[in-house]
Amino acid sequence: MNEPGQVTSPNIDIILSEDREIHLIGTAHVSTQSVELVEAAISEVSPDAIAVELCEGRLRSMQDPDRWKNTNIATVIREGRAHVLLAQLLLAAYQRRLGTKLNIKPGAEMMAAVRASQERGIPCSLADRDIGITLRRALASLGIVGFFKVTYAAIVGMLQKPQEVTEEEIERLKGTDALEEVLREFGAFLPDLRRALIDERDIYLAQKIRETPGKRIVAVVGAAHVPGIKRHIECISDLRSISTVPPKSVLLRIFGWSIPTLIIAGMLYALVMSGPETFTKMVTTWFWITGLAGALGAAVVKAHPLTIIASFIAAPIAALHPLLATGWISGLVEAVVRKPRVGDLENIMEDISSVRGMLSNRVSRTLLIVASTNLFVMIGMLFGAKELLSIASDTPTPPATVQTEAVEGVEKTP
Repeated sequence: MNEPGQVTSPNIDIILSEDREIHLIGTAHVSTQSVELVEAAISEVSPDAIAVELCEGRLRSMQDPDRWKNTNIATVIREGRAHVLLAQLLLAAYQRRLGTKLNIKPGAEMMAAVRASQERGIPCSLADRDIGITLRRALASLGIVGFFKVTYAAIVGMLQKPQEVTEEEIERLKGTDALEEVLREFGAFLPDLRRALIDERDIYLAQKIRETPGKRIVAVVGAAHVPGIKRHIECISDLRSISTVPPKSVLLRIFGWSIPTLIIAGMLYALVMSGPETFTKMVTTWFWITGLAGALGAAVVKAHPLTIIASFIAAPIAALHPLLATGWISGLVEAVVRKPRVGDLENIMEDISSVRGMLSNRVSRTLLIVASTNLFVMIGMLFGAKELLSIASDTPTPPATVQTEAVEGVEKTP
């Protein structure tokens, strides 16, 4: 139940719960007004504790913006985190562009709350779920169809000419949580993605705010999370189910192994029933289609010639093994032959804001190579399977000569 509070602002909700007073401040991550509101609220409320919509990773990135300089791109690829890192960079770059337009550092209001807690000796609770888990759960929720939808939307968005932000739009962004608005648009496009990016975090934030010690709490969150937090703040939620990366479902694992198994079984069946000529034709067709798909996936993002060759060779084999990914091999080769320079890591946040910059920066280009090669190989697998099926259906079954002679012999017997 909401009651009038000490700080009069439409962006502050005061929630009375279990003899506690929670001042819920909805902010825009790129607004000077939000910074001023947070500072004023903490000063007037004098809370026992502060909760902020940050996790350890995001706080470290704000405190140390040069952390990218320590990134080992080869380790990221080997651990299968290339897609997650690329998504993190794109989100950070989006916020950075907005901050530049609005003349404020993204997340400044969160850092203002953290500084206030340090200056006043007030406990500060990091109430948001780890961004790595959020992005992994989001990617896991997509599925194949969702993956293609997001990839298409991202490609179209990068190729479109950036639109100038009008003064009216700037003023609107100052009063809203712009990043969360974008995520909500994606959520309408893909409901499962919305659940991982928005709804689950509403539950997580509400529970962590509940767990923050003290009778008077100031909670600083993005404005878009306020309605969800208010819905869940009275509930005791078990966060274990939404705090881990879900394993692949049994059906998805079966599906992942079934396609390579069927393709290999089909080739072996063709060898036994139609002879080595058909078998050789099927193997050659698979090799060229998937190999060219892998090479094209690397080439479109300007990979090194050796990376393109490695993608061509690896794709036909990796496509038949669900635990391998051609993109991993391509990315590792690219990272070896074009080692990231210090300037690539220093300038990655600026470079990733444009297609040209992403392709010129060795770090972001390597991450793109991983994603692009995997995407093209997936498409190549579909075309390859279709061609193999066509070859199998067009190949005549050898005549059963022995059986025919036997039947004829029976008929001629007096």
